[in-house]
Amino acid sequence: MSESSTVLRAARWVDVESGQVHSPATVVVDGTLITAVDPVQEPPGARVVDLGDLTLLPGLMDMEINLLIGGPDTPTGLPNPMHGVQDDPVYRTLRGTVNARTTLHAGFTTVRNLGLMVKSGGYLLDVDLARAIEQGWVEGPRIVGAGHAITPTGGHLDPTMFQRLAPHIMPVSVEEGRANGVPQVRESVRYQIKYGAGVIKISASGGVMSHGTLAGAQQYSDEELEAIVDEAHRAGIRVAAHAHGDAGIRACVRAGVDCIEHGSLASDDTIAMMVEHGTFLVPTSYLSEGLDVSKAAPALQKKAAEVFPRARETLRKAIRAGVKIACGTDAPAVPHGDNAKELWALVDRGMTPAQALRAATVVSAELIDVDDRGRLAAGLLADIIAVPGDPTADITLLQDVRFVMKDGRIVKHR
Repeated sequence: MSESSTVLRAARWVDVESGQVHSPATVVVDGTLITAVDPVQEPPGARVVDLGDLTLLPGLMDMEINLLIGGPDTPTGLPNPMHGVQDDPVYRTLRGTVNARTTLHAGFTTVRNLGLMVKSGGYLLDVDLARAIEQGWVEGPRIVGAGHAITPTGGHLDPTMFQRLAPHIMPVSVEEGRANGVPQVRESVRYQIKYGAGVIKISASGGVMSHGTLAGAQQYSDEELEAIVDEAHRAGIRVAAHAHGDAGIRACVRAGVDCIEHGSLASDDTIAMMVEHGTFLVPTSYLSEGLDVSKAAPALQKKAAEVFPRARETLRKAIRAGVKIACGTDAPAVPHGDNAKELWALVDRGMTPAQALRAATVVSAELIDVDDRGRLAAGLLADIIAVPGDPTADITLLQDVRFVMKDGRIVKHR
């Protein structure tokens, strides 16, 4: 053991794989790694942090977040719909630093940033934010960034579909994600990967909060979807698809898309198809309670009223069928910092608290293809949080994170 060793003591710790709670808890951290859990003997000379009557867990993961929008000036409900033309890339990145810190302090130590398509001069702002966090300039979670989301003209993630701007007000390039036809989608995927994207995000169906798109309508053709997946997979990069509608989801599964975001209107046959193909689902289910649509246009409120109840039932069916479900919030549609409410939603729809914990830890780690986090075990990254009580009995306790350690460094302790 080195002089950087730290011993965390607490009343309990959770083995998220088995769902078992062990008491008491002793976790030894050396540098950035966990070196022992409940050792027979603590290392001499280590710094001891006694957390008292708290429960230790691995850092949680949010697999659907947008750190570069929303935040302190829009604490509830939908972010400013004009952010695309009012926020320049520097301001948007600075906004991201605030949201990253908020997310980390909520106990989420790893995220996938599946951003919108934005005007940025081609810069992948979430990739740059991830670099700044890795270098210790600002506090935040580990970020797997998508760069620019890729969408057809008029697709759900096309920014003018959110803002109802006149033509030519905010032109967006293929590099920035607006891509039509097989050659353009290949080029756009290659651009995101060239500049550091760790995942490709696409729009495969209409959306609930975008004007002029039917939530259930497939947007990219089968040929375009196959080209996107081919480009990403040859580079070892996974693909996440925004998809509410059944046709779009089925097309994504057939094309080999790795993860469906939302999945609200999937049929029973499509759910079975996802199980067969091992396709992940990030349902963002708390949106149906947590998204304040009261100030949205009447047409969007109507879509939400139609889609959200069906989405809750679809998730219940997916849970029963055994779909691989990971935790994701779509923040800031749910305010940054309220990420743990998604775990409440997973339990409300039919998961046990232990299953919801796995969705936010080991299943999310599998989704991003890493085996160095998501559990409290020797040799894994020292991303550790602590909450009061027993979250395997009451999942809402994860909304009260008292302690956060990331990379062996304490970033929150109250």
